[in-house]
Amino acid sequence: MLKLYEKYLEVIDNYLQQCFLEQKPFIHCKAGCTDCCETGEYPFSRLEMEYLMAGFVKLPAETKQKIKKNITELLANKPSDGKFLHRCPFLIDSKCALYERRGIICRTFGLAAFDEINGQKVVKLPQCCKIGLNYSEIYDRENSLVDMEKFNSYGTKNFLPHPPDLNYMINELTKGIDGLEFGEIRPLLEWFKQN
Repeated sequence: MLKLYEKYLEVIDNYLQQCFLEQKPFIHCKAGCTDCCETGEYPFSRLEMEYLMAGFVKLPAETKQKIKKNITELLANKPSDGKFLHRCPFLIDSKCALYERRGIICRTFGLAAFDEINGQKVVKLPQCCKIGLNYSEIYDRENSLVDMEKFNSYGTKNFLPHPPDLNYMINELTKGIDGLEFGEIRPLLEWFKQN
């Protein structure tokens, strides 16, 4: 199954490379910027977790210990119910310890897309626009909206026709890869909870 998933990742990475190219004027991601890894729930499917953990076992012992410590601390502080936003436990020294095996949600961080909310098409920007990073030049802070006049002045194409979220990536981009089964999707920490 992991070989099929790697084939799928080739499709995803090609798709996302094109997305990032189309949105290049607004993307300010660079090495060392970890804003997207600092606050989230990081939804992962069962298959993504298997792939991630297959890489985890190959990490140096010291790195594995740091990650285990991060997970233990996060689980100790996690409320018993409700949303729990946290720093990704795989972020070590401002780098993803398993970057090549990161999840789909991680691969899509930084992109803007159209989404449908209450029957209306809206633009969803990444959170980092609020702190002067991706899309900050077209983000109207006062109204919490995209300034479409500024966006159009860049002469770029439209935003993505679909939000680059996990469900879209699984449901729409798996066509032609028979036998790929993602399984249940959970927030990252939920995969580490003891029952």
